[in-house]
Amino acid sequence: MKLFSIQVGLPKTIEFNGRVIVTSIYKEPVTGPVMLRTYNLEGDGQADLTVHGGRDKAVYGYGLDAYAWWVANRPQDEYPSGAFGENLTFNSLPENQIHIGDTYSLGDAIVQVSEPRFPCYKLNAKFADKTMGKTFMQSQHSGVYFRVLKEGKIGVNDELKLMRRDEHSPTVQHAFLNRPVKPSA
Repeated sequence: MKLFSIQVGLPKTIEFNGRVIVTSIYKEPVTGPVMLRTYNLEGDGQADLTVHGGRDKAVYGYGLDAYAWWVANRPQDEYPSGAFGENLTFNSLPENQIHIGDTYSLGDAIVQVSEPRFPCYKLNAKFADKTMGKTFMQSQHSGVYFRVLKEGKIGVNDELKLMRRDEHSPTVQHAFLNRPVKPSA
């Protein structure tokens, strides 16, 4: 699992479906090594810290291998690195083999898998399609949120190297596909 690209973005205001919203889903590639901090990547920001960012969602990774599903199922869209708001795009990120709690080294940093990503309405806004969140769930490719156990510099082509596997924890894909449904009010 090699780091293909690194993206950062700061909150910006957009309009979608007649609503003004603040979002950080728009990410742009950066060059050179970047410092991965406890709460985010240097140069990155989160718009709503109640649902994005923080210790358990410091950085979001997605796999290039998942992009093939999108090209096949939604060929009308464009998919540059960071298309799904990810900070880290890996050449491969097999959610069906990565467990919640697995610990990896990445460059000088150490990260731990915290949870899959569940999309919010801001993904709909980015793609200007109110069904995008539902399609994201159907893709079965959630990507991975990481917490940072040790800060450090990371760079393109760094390997995500397994240090410790948490075999007793579900895979990211299992957690994504088996999310408990919240009862309606």
